[in-house]
Amino acid sequence: MKALKTRQATIFDVARLAGVSHQTVSRVLNNLPNVRPTTREKVEVAIRQLSYTPSPAARALVTRRSATIAVLNTGAADFGPASIAIGLCEAAGPANYTVTMSNSGGSDPESIRSVIVQFVRQNVEAIVVIAARTASLEALSGIDLDIPLLTIESAGRPGFHSVSLDQYRGARLAVRHLIDLGHTRIEHVAGPSDSLDALERLRGWRDELGEAGIAAPRPLQGYWTPDSGSDAATELLARSDRGTAVFVANDQMALGFMHTLERAGIRVPDDISVIGYDDIPEAAYFTPPLTTMKQDFDALGRQIMGHLLEVLRDPSAPSPTRFVPSLVVRESVRALR
Repeated sequence: MKALKTRQATIFDVARLAGVSHQTVSRVLNNLPNVRPTTREKVEVAIRQLSYTPSPAARALVTRRSATIAVLNTGAADFGPASIAIGLCEAAGPANYTVTMSNSGGSDPESIRSVIVQFVRQNVEAIVVIAARTASLEALSGIDLDIPLLTIESAGRPGFHSVSLDQYRGARLAVRHLIDLGHTRIEHVAGPSDSLDALERLRGWRDELGEAGIAAPRPLQGYWTPDSGSDAATELLARSDRGTAVFVANDQMALGFMHTLERAGIRVPDDISVIGYDDIPEAAYFTPPLTTMKQDFDALGRQIMGHLLEVLRDPSAPSPTRFVPSLVVRESVRALR
């Protein structure tokens, strides 16, 4: 004989037992105002008696709130975007939100807009776009949504709710550190030419050199990968007038860059100083350990979630101040004698 299955209690069962409407039960579940203390107590007693557990789907149908945030990454799953997404997910839990994630599969406007349409159909409360490329912001311009859309991008462009890390300021701090150590010929290994972060770091390198009255050499091109960093080192080694220091736009490229220098007999930092960007977990274990710019992705995730909650309460809430990366000094940089 098959055991009889006990039917799970619904929000309507709770309402019936408490003698209130299901809308009132919903307000209690979501801790909303305008519920009398005595009524709230009756509902809470009924919930306990029925062992009622609200499902996210049922809550969304009744309250039109899904307690879900959508995250769209418009670039590759590199360390930065992946860490930002992890930080956001960790911050969402304590705020009683879940996160659904997707990748656009491309940076063209149609791909990005298609994913956003799918998110809207899922009844998400807000959408976060990690705008990795310049085309990402162009695809978002003109989109009219009934829910908040927040971008994570490095330049803080007007027209969007935005939370970001100040890549421009971080790059200037990295170059200033090298200048303060006496370096006057500072090379740069740039990231992809369509990357918002790479463009801001390139601009910061140029501007900090310009303010110090130092000419900027032609930058070396990279693509965020160790292989491209290695190729950049090979190109630099072919130059007769190479500098005494290099600002590399991310730590992954710095790894390949330093490896190729070592194979060519060029010592870091004795012959050339190297500074990276991101402070990936492996950076402290490079040979030598890498001086780099640390980005606090955990703090950024908390800031994103906090700002989303503000925007959900007040769509006109101003964007917070952008985070500035901090310098982590290790052994890959030295002062000139």
